[in-house]
Order: sequence, then C-alpha cells, then structure tokens
Amino acid sequence: MQDDRTSQYKGHILARVLPGSIAEEMEIEPGDRLLAIDGTEIEDIFDYQFLIQDTYIEVLIQKPDGEQWLLKVDKEFDEDLGLEFENGLMDEYRHCCNKCIFCFIDQMPPGMRDTLYFKDDDSRLSFLQGNYVTLTNMSDHDIDRICRYRLSPINISFHTMNPELRCKMLNNRFAGEALKKVEVLYEADIHMNGQIVLCKGVNDGHELEFSIEQLMKYIPVLESVSVVPVGLTRYREGLCSLESFQREDAGEVIDLIESFQKRCYDRYGIHFIHASDEWYILADREVPEEERYDGYLQLENGVGMLRLLLNEFEDAMRIKRRERSFPDREPEGEMAIATGRLACPYIKKMAERMMEAFPNLLIHVYPITNYFFGEQITVSGLITGQDLMEQLKGKPLGSRVLLPENILRSGEDVFLDDFHVSELERALQVPINIVKSSGYDFVEAVLA
Repeated sequence: MQDDRTSQYKGHILARVLPGSIAEEMEIEPGDRLLAIDGTEIEDIFDYQFLIQDTYIEVLIQKPDGEQWLLKVDKEFDEDLGLEFENGLMDEYRHCCNKCIFCFIDQMPPGMRDTLYFKDDDSRLSFLQGNYVTLTNMSDHDIDRICRYRLSPINISFHTMNPELRCKMLNNRFAGEALKKVEVLYEADIHMNGQIVLCKGVNDGHELEFSIEQLMKYIPVLESVSVVPVGLTRYREGLCSLESFQREDAGEVIDLIESFQKRCYDRYGIHFIHASDEWYILADREVPEEERYDGYLQLENGVGMLRLLLNEFEDAMRIKRRERSFPDREPEGEMAIATGRLACPYIKKMAERMMEAFPNLLIHVYPITNYFFGEQITVSGLITGQDLMEQLKGKPLGSRVLLPENILRSGEDVFLDDFHVSELERALQVPINIVKSSGYDFVEAVLA
C-alpha cells in the first residue's frame, strides 16, 4: 500500500533485510528508509525494538526514489521484522562532555587510529555493550525513556558521592547535580551497577567510605559497585598530577571494602562493594573465594576474573585427570605464553601445574612489560604488538606462542598499535594461538 504524504521524518537507511523475514515478504529492500512505526518517529534502536513488539503495527517505508509505502503487519508478539541498519545504534554516538582527571584516553600517545581517541558517554551503550556512563549528558527525556522502556541494568560511573568533589574530578560543574538522576532510576526500579575509579589522595580514604555509605542506600536496585585503581600511562604531561597506589595503600583499600562487604551481606544478603583483582595482586593477597563475587556481576570490570579463571582451570584439570585413565597419547611439546605482568604469577602457577601433571610438556611464561603505555600499565588487554615482538624475540618459544584473546581488537587480528598477528608470527617465526579468557580454554589450548 502506498502513502503519498510528505514525510516529516528523517528515517533510518536499511543495510540488510534478513532472508525469510517479514520485511522480505513485504518487499522491503536494503537502501530503503524506515520512517516511522505506528506514526511514531524512531529515535534509535530502543524506540525501534519497543515499537515492533505489538502483534499489529503499521510501518512507513520510503523507497530510494522517494515513494512511500505504508505497510500493515500482522505478526507474533515481539517478532522481529528482519531489518538491519547501517548504524547498529540507529543514531550518532554521544561524546563525553567531561574532562576527568583520570581519563585514560587523555593519556593515549599521539599517532594512533582515530577511534581510540573517541570518548563515549552514551547511556544507550550501557545497555548494548555494558559501557559505564557518568549521567552528565543524560537529559530528562533520556531518563524518561529508560524508565518507560524498563531498560536495565544501567552501568554508572559514580567515582564519588560527594557532589562538590565529583564536579572537580569530572571537571564538569553539572557532575554533582547529575547524581540526582540516580534517585529517579532507583524509584523507577531500574537496576544499576556502579564503579568507582579510585585516585590516591582524591576520592579514597574517608571519601571512599562516605561514597560506599551513600551508595548502600540504593541496594538492592543498585546491585553492585566495583572499586578499581586509576590507570596511569607515561603520557600525562599537562594533566592533573596523580600518584600510583602502593602495596600498603592496596591493603587499606581491601580492608575498607571487606568491612563493608560484611555489613552488606549481614544486612542485605549480598556483598555489594567489590575490589578489582588489581588490589589483591598489588597487596600480595589471595583473591576472594567465588561466593564473595555475588555471581560475578562486575567481571568485565576486572572483578573476579582471576578467581573464575582459577576455578575453571581446576575443574578442567580434574576432567583431564579422569580422561587420562584411558589416554590416547601423552601430551607433549614446548610452547610459550605471553601475558601482562598483573596476571603473570597466576598464569605461571597454572603452567607449573600442567607441567607436573604432564611431564612431557615444557611451558615458558613471559610477563610483558608495557613500554608503549608505561610500566605502570600491567593488564594484558593493553599490550601492543611492538612490545610483544621486542620482548619475545630471541627467547625460547617452542613450537607456538599463546596469547590471551583480550590482547586483540574485538573480532580482529590486530593489536592496539595496529600491529597484525601475522606480522608478529613472521618476526618470531612461530605460530600465534589466541586463547579465550577461561580456564577451560587455557587447558585445551596448552594440550592442543
């Protein structure tokens, strides 16, 4: 059915129509423009997903020649139309309007690809990708849509609950006022997770204690809060002066957090506030048992990754021991594992366990110092191809090198410095195997 009305809608260009879908049956094609659903303009993917849920909808499509079709669709509730758009968000990404004293992007070296310098602070990416947002560029309209569509959980960068201090830390005079939006989300029962990037002498100590006390008021709607140490690169010229945490500092942070964990568990049945793995490694303490992580709600923020890895590794080794009752062959071979200095002691212990269980294996484990960003950066996810090549060249590598999956750009074979895996293989003259971040995959990769 055609509709010759002049559209007031901007619309969204279709990149793909899925085979066998409702859209294909309706002769909708790539290059067409979706203008509206049920007479409602579509702002982004959340509007689209909300509006297509009904069993009867009217879809306004504009063809490349300007002709408009008003299509009446009967379908199952929540059945998708089969449309994919040029931009998965169906809107421009929102740029961060803060100038945080700890911002990692401000500490990036020059000359890297443009996408690495983009600062997002888009609440929609919190739901789609798990990003953390500061709430500073969220309008009342944004909050209303979150509450109306029941979008949750939303991940929030609190950093401090002291409004004045938050303004200073984010270099945004509205940053303290933005905390009032948490109350609106809480009243609407929109589940949240939070994080605090801790800066020495700024938001730690009594300020951290105050922040945790204030955040506890939002339990259980606020399900968890992680505390992570600020990451400092060597590119801080002209930026706020910040110090690195030392072993004693890390112990104090852990003690404070664990005292609140006990209070929260006794009162609410959850531990709520969590120290990231870096604190335990820096303090030279064992990471907590699995039960303390409340189901690993903050895994992507580096909270509980090591505990999960160790537990999975132990389980995988038990399975392999059972399988060895009827072995086809004894695992053998020489290989190397390269990882960040942060996790290296744990990876070494796992490698030693495997060599004990399988005596014909020889595993070299190499901690990679991050000269590219600075030696204070110790996580594997920020290791570059250049550092790997320079520090592994000439070392015993055996028949292959294992690298953790998070060392590469998502879905690609490229390191942060645009160095390709194939280039590293040529330089080292051995194959590179990328290993997923689980204890099971670690064992399987070593024994492959």
